[in-house]
Amino acid sequence: MTSPIETLRRGFGGDIIEPGDAEYDAVGRSKLAAGSPAYVLRPASTDDVRAAVRFAAGSGLTLSVRGGGHSFAGFGTNDGGVVIDLSRLATVEVVDHERHLVRIGGGAHWGQVAEALAPHGLAISAGDTRSVGVGGLTLSGGIGWKVRRYGLALDTVVAADIVTADGELVTASAEENPDLFWAIRGGGGNFGAVTSFEFEAHPTTEVVFGKVTFPQAEAVDVLQGWAEYLRTAPEEVTSIANLANPLAGGPEAPVEIHVAFDGDDPEAAARALAPIRALGTVLDDDVAPHAYADILVEGGSPPPGIEVLAHDGFVERESVAEVLQILAEVGTSPGSPSIAIRSVGGAVARVPGDATAYAHRQAELMVATLVGGPVHVVEAARARLDAIWEKLGPHISGAYANFLTTATDDDVAAVYPTATYERLAAVKRRYDPHNLFAHNHNVRPR
Repeated sequence: MTSPIETLRRGFGGDIIEPGDAEYDAVGRSKLAAGSPAYVLRPASTDDVRAAVRFAAGSGLTLSVRGGGHSFAGFGTNDGGVVIDLSRLATVEVVDHERHLVRIGGGAHWGQVAEALAPHGLAISAGDTRSVGVGGLTLSGGIGWKVRRYGLALDTVVAADIVTADGELVTASAEENPDLFWAIRGGGGNFGAVTSFEFEAHPTTEVVFGKVTFPQAEAVDVLQGWAEYLRTAPEEVTSIANLANPLAGGPEAPVEIHVAFDGDDPEAAARALAPIRALGTVLDDDVAPHAYADILVEGGSPPPGIEVLAHDGFVERESVAEVLQILAEVGTSPGSPSIAIRSVGGAVARVPGDATAYAHRQAELMVATLVGGPVHVVEAARARLDAIWEKLGPHISGAYANFLTTATDDDVAAVYPTATYERLAAVKRRYDPHNLFAHNHNVRPR
């Protein structure tokens, strides 16, 4: 009798990589997590993806779908299972110049997208890291340097082609399979392997981008003034406040206010950013015009033996002052994790809360903490991190899936409020009744 893997080999046009193969060590792990899968399948076509999904379903093994492989929780790999690596499906094509419609393969990276669209004068609101995959970021949100003006990455998706658990290719859009279209915009990888997305891009120019730093001692006033200004700032302004940058002194580091003004008018940018420069004593200011593609940072992989622990939560208006007070105290104290506070609101908040499976539309801020280092360092920091988040807990609403290193039931409940989860579970039952796509912040079929 022919084995399932031999059956797959007969018609598979991509790569089948197993332990012992020359490429295995490089592709067995994802960017942020070690793994030892039994098979890494790298499809070269949509038909290959269909075959790979059917093989995984028939094998009974854990299935991981990898876009860019940057999942903090390690969803892009596993031990002893099947990984479908979409990296060969990475085309970027402008399919309608008048409507600015762009079709992007499920294995493309955001840096590649930004560079491919630049000659057309187009861009898509995405994340802030070049090597992050289009699929993983988009399916759970997409918070980056254009978020306040153009919304989340998922807000610009108009259609997607998805291989579901039965190996069939379906299109999800407002007209076709609208329940699935709703679910994939925030529901993560729960519903299938997305082979391509169609986005509505926007005309773009250079952006005015950089960092303004202030003394650590002014953290409270700078953060409070920063958050208050963002309520009335032009939506062209998106900003991130960083505390305890480990590369700049940890808790002794200055307060970093990173800004992006989405436009190339220097006078408009100067007016919009003047209130930020007036928040305190400016130590450094490197804000200048840049091509949008150039402001995306490179994403690396930690060396062997280094682990990362990340957690996050959203902050709505009534809790902003209290949260920033807590973070200013934590971020300037010994043992602080790295803290990033991201501005949202703007275009994100104008989308109705039930329009997509991303449910945290009314948040003004998203807070994320990160600790990285050898295992013993991360473990030693865990108790302090738990204490920080316990203190923040009464003031935090929900969580953003893309910045979590865990996927507990509590995490899933934070990512998906009850009404959202119940609706997702009903869609899951239709498209993945046996929960093949479970290696994620998992929604179980109702």
